[in-house]
Amino acid sequence: MTFPLTLLNLAGAVALLLWGSHMVQSGVQRAFGPRLRDVLSSALRNRFRAFAAGLGVTTLLQSSTATGLMTSGLCAAGAVELEAALAVMLGANVGTTVVAQAFSFDIAAVSPALLLIGVMLFRRDGGRNRDAGRALIGLGLMFLALGQLLDIMTHYEDSPNLRLLFGAIGAEPAVDVLLGAALTWASHSSVATVLFTMSLAARSVVPPDAAFALVIGANIGAAINPLVEGVRGDDPAARRLPVGNLLTRLVGGTLALALLAPLGRFMVTLQPDIARVVVDFHTLFNLAIALVVFPLLTPFAALLRRLLPQKSDPADPALPLYLDAPSRESPALALSAAAREALRLADLVTEMIAGAQAGLRDSDRRQLADTRRRAATVARLAAAIRAYLASLDSEDSRDEDEERLRILLTFVAQMEQASAGLSKNLIGAVTKHLKKTVAVPEPLRGEILAMLDRTAANVRAACALLMSDDVRAAHLLLDEKTLFRDLEAQATQAHFNALAARTDDPAEASALRLELVRGLKQVNGHIIAAAYPILDRRGELLATRRAANAP
Repeated sequence: MTFPLTLLNLAGAVALLLWGSHMVQSGVQRAFGPRLRDVLSSALRNRFRAFAAGLGVTTLLQSSTATGLMTSGLCAAGAVELEAALAVMLGANVGTTVVAQAFSFDIAAVSPALLLIGVMLFRRDGGRNRDAGRALIGLGLMFLALGQLLDIMTHYEDSPNLRLLFGAIGAEPAVDVLLGAALTWASHSSVATVLFTMSLAARSVVPPDAAFALVIGANIGAAINPLVEGVRGDDPAARRLPVGNLLTRLVGGTLALALLAPLGRFMVTLQPDIARVVVDFHTLFNLAIALVVFPLLTPFAALLRRLLPQKSDPADPALPLYLDAPSRESPALALSAAAREALRLADLVTEMIAGAQAGLRDSDRRQLADTRRRAATVARLAAAIRAYLASLDSEDSRDEDEERLRILLTFVAQMEQASAGLSKNLIGAVTKHLKKTVAVPEPLRGEILAMLDRTAANVRAACALLMSDDVRAAHLLLDEKTLFRDLEAQATQAHFNALAARTDDPAEASALRLELVRGLKQVNGHIIAAAYPILDRRGELLATRRAANAP
């Protein structure tokens, strides 16, 4: 076999290994993505549970990079403590060794069975079956690729150019570390690099020390991607977790490289099987780092906080907390993250309602001005959610994903409009009135406060509807539209009566009442519109409202 053809076959086998790993990761994320993120979120309250969660999630995803990106998003938003997040990464690094250990056994014979079962499941109707089929096909492709790599390496002696190429790889351990890091950074998979190295060592293509150096490089390369891809903005504090993970790998890799000769002799003596010894070295390397760093998490986290001080305010409500990059790989995971952010958006609207009530009750123009400025915060967060949803790849989206996307976009748009209406039509009108007089008249003030209470209740009902998708709850929320319409009709009639009486004070009071009631009717109209997509999907939405709700 000629050298170019051998090199092409080798590159094809590596590409097949990478594609199989990608299919396993995407299949598991689509099937269990939201649950995996919830596991991480709930486990981050305890370091030991965080370590176990990182190990388990990485074993399922076959990627410490994906786990690192998810955890970096939570940590950068200030939702979790840095110590627990670092524990997750230690567990994730050990999790990659579990995957490599499983693939190190000679189980290539199961590849056809995995491919057959995977294709059967993939072709069946139903999202979970399709995702499971995707993951099984990926496993089958990975086993098949490993078998091809071993066959290619068996015949590498027939190609002098290939022997020269791999001889150069094994000549200098430091170069091997850089090569392993570059391969892992480019492929986004330390597992694939370790398995490729294992296939090289299994056929004595590279000596054990060179294989160990490649594994060290693979571990360092796996810590680069979360730092490059998982950090948004210019706040140094957002880089604490990925930098900490990279530092532990660099220090551990430097020590392992310095002790490579005695470590190599020890490992070969401990495990004569050259292929297995590569994976065992990978496991020992990550276990040693975990054992050394885990007791030092508190001072290590303090050092990272000192080296990377906080720049921006993590409590800024306009900053998204859940819209992280890795979630985009899975429609279900991304939509779940966007839903959590949409609930935060609704919380901001509720806070605006509470601020409007406080300013109205106390006739406090400063409180009203502060509340009015929050509409800009709502608009910024709404824009971030829309941009995130627009960036999702719809190629593998199911019909229910597209429907959920439409519901979320409608909810976000209506909440943003409700916030703008509250700022302009209610708070603006009250502020204008307070500039001319001391306070809003008591009967009207009590009426508006009661309407604001009902508005806040409608926001909570809309949030519950977003999560429950309950048609009955949608009808109950829709009934609120009739109530506010009746209140507007009463205010309109009262204003006409005041105008007919030809007295200035009652007419001015009734005009203010009509303006405030109409403003709140408009605000509630936007909140209630969150029910429209759910009723439209069931064919229970009037044609006029369906047209008004169309994007």
